[in-house]
Amino acid sequence: MKPVKIIGITGGSGSGKSTIVRKISEVCSDFVFIPQDNYYRSATFISNENITAFNFDHPDAFDMALMHEQLKMLKEGKSIEMPLYDFVHHRRKDERVLVEPKPLVIIEGLMVLYDKQIRDLLDLKLYVDTPDDIRFIRRLKRDIAERGRTVDSVCNQYLEVVRPGHFNFIEPTKVFADLIIPEGGHNENALSVLIPFVKELSR
Repeated sequence: MKPVKIIGITGGSGSGKSTIVRKISEVCSDFVFIPQDNYYRSATFISNENITAFNFDHPDAFDMALMHEQLKMLKEGKSIEMPLYDFVHHRRKDERVLVEPKPLVIIEGLMVLYDKQIRDLLDLKLYVDTPDDIRFIRRLKRDIAERGRTVDSVCNQYLEVVRPGHFNFIEPTKVFADLIIPEGGHNENALSVLIPFVKELSR
């Protein structure tokens, strides 16, 4: 098997990270997708009423050690059992997903560039840079539609933990990025540079 390459995609909540992954999937189908969200720690005590009691926008919210271990295994051409996360009940699910190694691995999430050990495994580091107001609107729509949240709980969480977490832990990792993509998947100029590079990586 040829050497495995890993692309890390990060940026604030609602920045358009998933859109970048989708754009890559349109030109390269032979890759493994790893959502960092699957590595959240369980917080079953959380509800709409006490949503800020667990800070999902802090590095400690993620099981970084497991994520590093599994990325390293994929890089070595080994299969992993990736965890799954239930965002309605805020807990790691009992079942796992068997992920076989592929020539290209894409990991996407808030803290992908935060941990040096994980950064050192990445062959290409991307930061999706999108204005705060656009990111908030996207997050509001997603959390209400997909995660059973109320408008008040989303707003409170954003002001109390999401916004501070972005400026304390996510925005500073921009300095580690090989490529910064303003406006995410809507930036055709950036994509015209990124896509040929991805094709080359995955050959």
